[in-house]
Amino acid sequence: MSLKEIISHIYRRAFNLIASVCPVKKHLVLFETFNGKLPTDNPLYIYQALQKAHPDWHLVWGVKHRFFKQAQRDYPELDFVVRFSAKWLTVAPVANFWVFNARMPYWLKKNRNTIYIQTWHGTPLKRLGIDIPNVSMPGTDTDKYRRNFSTESSRWDYLISPNQFSQDVFKRAFDFDNQFLDYGYPRNDRLVRQQHDGAAIQAIKQRIVGHQAGRVILYAPTWRDDFYIRKGMYKMDLPFSLKSLTKLLNKDDVLIIRPHYLVAESINIAGFEDQVRLCVDEDINDLYLISDLLITDYSSVMFDFAILDRPMLFYPYDLDHYQDDIRGFYFDYHDVPGPIVTTEPAFLTAIQQFLTTGHYPDYAAKMRAFKTKFTAWERGTASERVVQLMDGTADHSR
Repeated sequence: MSLKEIISHIYRRAFNLIASVCPVKKHLVLFETFNGKLPTDNPLYIYQALQKAHPDWHLVWGVKHRFFKQAQRDYPELDFVVRFSAKWLTVAPVANFWVFNARMPYWLKKNRNTIYIQTWHGTPLKRLGIDIPNVSMPGTDTDKYRRNFSTESSRWDYLISPNQFSQDVFKRAFDFDNQFLDYGYPRNDRLVRQQHDGAAIQAIKQRIVGHQAGRVILYAPTWRDDFYIRKGMYKMDLPFSLKSLTKLLNKDDVLIIRPHYLVAESINIAGFEDQVRLCVDEDINDLYLISDLLITDYSSVMFDFAILDRPMLFYPYDLDHYQDDIRGFYFDYHDVPGPIVTTEPAFLTAIQQFLTTGHYPDYAAKMRAFKTKFTAWERGTASERVVQLMDGTADHSR
């Protein structure tokens, strides 16, 4: 056994011992997003609502070591602790609440009095958890992946669901038998509240794009489970030429690329910085609010963006492979509320149509049906409802 393995083994035992014998610290809340990345997504909006309601509570963010300095610089008002550090041992095993949007390592014991609120991070189009027929991620296999997922989900006391469709899927795919919170997503509260606030949107656009003129096109694809360099490191090649796309744009138009966090480091926009932005860490709600068109493939961004009732273009260039060989889908992909293109020429033609007309009028009926199915629970109050739940369960013990 290497020194690194010995240290890891000792750390795990220390964590689990503390979680087993120590009481939780009342009103201590640990937040994490995407296993220790910068604060974002549902946990960030819950944090903001909780901090406003209870400034006396001790709210802590766990981040990976490589993000720690940036986190302190970008969020000086937040209290950060490095994941898997000695200080993390004083927080994670004894927190009153865990508020996460992704899974915790299954080998870490949850204190029996810690209340685990799992927000997850999107309405599922792709098959999840134990529903994935063939897991192709490195470092695991299908049976092991399913066992670990089921073990983890059994620790979730509460799971937020954004709509009835998601709740039905989560129950089966996560093997989840505890309590659902049918609140809508906390991260979508802003979209509901600010979608018609022109002044706020223009201010966000100025900050991110650098000017308020022109149109913004947002490209936000998902990642491919089977396109990886090694365990934990995936890659992505853009399925279109930046040169060809930018030729279609007016001088003030901007393409924003928002890659999945697992593939962000493999995107190269060198030479196109004048009209292309790579936005990895920005709040994606800011990107939604300033965007006139969303381009995606199989990402759950389509469900959140639908709240804004703006046009979408779908570019699933590997549809047959993805649908049949990698994940599979929960509903007929052809029900998405916008044009579907699978080749670069068709993609560029669809972009040109949007730039000329500003919308895709043939898909209005599909958009209405899509919104009814997936956004009906979004009322702009999810964050506050989670805080109310935490108020009522802070003294909860089992």
